[in-house]
Amino acid sequence: MLPSLIVLALAVDTSQALVYSQIVLSFGIPFALVPLLLITRDRTMMGEMASRRPATALLLLITVIITGLNTYLLYGAISGLF
Repeated sequence: MLPSLIVLALAVDTSQALVYSQIVLSFGIPFALVPLLLITRDRTMMGEMASRRPATALLLLITVIITGLNTYLLYGAISGLF
């Protein structure tokens, strides 16, 4: 709650602050998806519950798309595109 109170106290544009907070939060998504991909496909760790190749390929595709979109968002925010 403290960061939101600081934004209000400094009279920062709340819409722009929301965009920046979402950019910061988006950095955590690849750090959750990549270990998820690596762990769920590992048969020694997961045993028979390990992901099959189609599920692993789909998760890899989703991870690449989300990471690419986050990179585009970061580029747009830094370059002033958005």
